Formats: sequence, C-alpha cells, structure tokens
Amino acid sequence: MSGVVLDASLSAKAISVDLLTHMVKSNNCGAVVTFSGEVRNLDKGKTVERLKYEIHPTTEKVLQEIVHEIAAKYDVLRCAVIHRHGEIPIGESALAIAVATPHRGEAFRACSELVDEIKSRVPIWKHQVFSDGTDEWVNCA
Repeated sequence: MSGVVLDASLSAKAISVDLLTHMVKSNNCGAVVTFSGEVRNLDKGKTVERLKYEIHPTTEKVLQEIVHEIAAKYDVLRCAVIHRHGEIPIGESALAIAVATPHRGEAFRACSELVDEIKSRVPIWKHQVFSDGTDEWVNCA
C-alpha cells in the first residue's frame, strides 16, 4: 500500500489497535506507533462499575480535522483513529490510534499529540458510575 491515508471515525462497537495497525502499515513507512486508551476500573481512588461516552453531532468532524492537522504538521503518511461511544465495558479500548511515518520520531510525536488534541478538543462527555453509587460526568473537550 502507498499514498497518504488518513482515517478518523467513531464506533459503538469494540475497537482494536491491531486492526488499525494493519490499516496503516506501508512499505514506505519505517515506523508504526500505536495508542490504546483502555477503560479502567479505578478512577480517583473509586471503583468504576461502568462507563459511557456521549458524543456531540460534530464529534467525528472535529476528530477528522485533528487527524489532518497533525498529519500535516508531521510527516504522517498513514493514520487511523477510532473513538468509541456508548457503553464501554471495563478493559476495552475507548480510543485507538495508529500512526505510520517514514521515521520513528515523527510517529511518536504525532501519536502523542493526537491523544492530547483529541482529549482537549473533541466534544465527548464521559459518564462514570462508581461502585459506591455515585457518578460523575467529565467533559473531555
């Protein structure tokens, strides 16, 4: 595979960083860096029973804009990003990213900046329900 490929999407189903890795591999890229943001069972010392992400209608558009911005900033030839929404079981991935570049430095920087920008700008709200009966909404953007 060759050429620039940039993909950003949302999914209500389980996602896999392995699938994204396969999507971005290319003979002209010497580095593939991945990130998988997992739903954990503990937050701020409290046990998380369940978690749900709510999305704004512009969420996917903003996600795509971020991917294109980061790809232009670094020498990203291939990138795939998927963010989950809806109920996500503990231990599953909420965010998966795979970045392919000719050299490792750009891949690491692009992947790291993607995570930061997604957490900062994408209109997603996280609702956590804790085992003590309390809950919390967190605006991720």
